[in-house]
Amino acid sequence: MSKPVLQVIIGSTRPGRVGSAVADWIADRARERGDFEVEVTDLAVLDLPIFNEPDHPRLRRYVHQHTKDWSAIVERSDAFVFVIPEYNHSFNAATKNALDYLSQEWQHKPAGIVSYGGAAGGVRAAGMLEQVLGALRMVTAADSVNIPSVRERLDDAGRLAPGQEFEHAAAAMLGELAASAETLYAAA
Repeated sequence: MSKPVLQVIIGSTRPGRVGSAVADWIADRARERGDFEVEVTDLAVLDLPIFNEPDHPRLRRYVHQHTKDWSAIVERSDAFVFVIPEYNHSFNAATKNALDYLSQEWQHKPAGIVSYGGAAGGVRAAGMLEQVLGALRMVTAADSVNIPSVRERLDDAGRLAPGQEFEHAAAAMLGELAASAETLYAAA
């Protein structure tokens, strides 16, 4: 029997970003649990232009191959973890753009948020993202992971080593996503 697919989305596209290290850390935690088939999508690699479809996403009349490819990734996913930086008290434009490309593909799927940044750990960005996910009719996990001073938590090899409190937060969020995804996956 196949497992639900958890899509970890690296939101940052900025050169020198730490989003990949954060995504690797949470994807490893998810794989260790064994509840999901874990995939990672990097928005820098996906390279979506600013939304350029002629029709509203709810119609699903996509004309561009990049949109069709993105739609297929989101469609096959049963749950999501958005790994986002905080820019100007909000989440970044590449993440918003990727969300705006689609509509029905997101609906009723559980989502978790791993945010990072300076002293606030991306808490404000996570709050803003929750509003958008709600508008897309996604089910946002009550537990999230907010990593402050993220660069100070990288080891010499550039891997994230955030500490025990973040391990507990990740476990709680992933547990909630697994329970939600299992229920929705079984009903499909």
